[in-house]
Amino acid sequence: MEINFKKLGKAFIIGAGLMTMMVMAGCGTADNAREDKAPKFTASNTYDGDLSDVTLNIGAASAKNAQGVVEAAGLADTPYKVEFHNLRGGNLVLEAIAAGQLDAGCGSQIPPIFASLASNGGNFKIIGIRKGTTLNQELIVSPQQKDKIKTVADLKGKKVGYVKNTTAQYFLYKMLTEAGLTWNDIEAIPMSTSDGLSAITTGDIDALASYDNAVIVGKAKGAVLLRSAEDILSGDYYWYAALDTIKDPKKHAALVDYLERINEANEWCRQHPQEWAEYDAKQSNQDPAEIRKRFEEGEAQRKGRIAPLDEATLASEQDIIDSFFALGVLKERIEAASLFDRSFDGEIAKFKVY
Repeated sequence: MEINFKKLGKAFIIGAGLMTMMVMAGCGTADNAREDKAPKFTASNTYDGDLSDVTLNIGAASAKNAQGVVEAAGLADTPYKVEFHNLRGGNLVLEAIAAGQLDAGCGSQIPPIFASLASNGGNFKIIGIRKGTTLNQELIVSPQQKDKIKTVADLKGKKVGYVKNTTAQYFLYKMLTEAGLTWNDIEAIPMSTSDGLSAITTGDIDALASYDNAVIVGKAKGAVLLRSAEDILSGDYYWYAALDTIKDPKKHAALVDYLERINEANEWCRQHPQEWAEYDAKQSNQDPAEIRKRFEEGEAQRKGRIAPLDEATLASEQDIIDSFFALGVLKERIEAASLFDRSFDGEIAKFKVY
């Protein structure tokens, strides 16, 4: 999803409109817990106080990285209330946090870079990682050019679509650099995922850097893989939290518990792939067989889990920042360490690693 710089710069004044959007998006609560199949959950971090008066407002671009897996696994019977909001992008999650309307949320590595440029610094910190697959993020070649473009170096002078200010722009930049090309050696065309899919299949562009359905459907329609980004991307998705949530002992404890439930739910999905696929299919209106296939392929590459921050995480984020700075997307270099809060590390480190 493309980042809207103007909206990010004014995140603190978007309250009324964003709240309307959140209400329209819908909420999930602990009432949806599937207790009939719930595995036993024992928190690795104990909290002696009462959390019944705590409400966590959680946002994510996809319920499958948050409330969806918790409910599917029957782990939504939390000792606090959860209101889940599907905001369809990490940038929107961070706008809601900046406006004081979310406690925490999940998104990719890119949005926090730009959100931190808001006048209030975005009102957030990155507090943990959701490790996941790097599959289906690829540079593909149009059916019309597949016999002429065999290497990234062959893209010189060609029209290449990409999704601006996302991992797609980052991995395209890295691929070009490794091939001895600069950004100016191609005709780089920013596009939405849907426009990119259309353009790559018709041959209006020669190649496309994109992800998920744009890549999968594009290849089904005749585009071919030029290079996968699986060895470039970290697979990290971040959990962001509002500063007040981080500082509030009860909300901090509730958030730790919630993240551990996601971690346990990820393992439940691995043990029950068909049940998870059928559950997700009802939410996404996709074919359960295709959902299961993608899920198992992704898990075979890298198991989904919640992990604490580490130096590799900070280094990966700094490399993305430096790449966007080199491209001129950022006007000043940001220190990645300033985006993170390490106060959850010890607690998340106690989660099971499957």
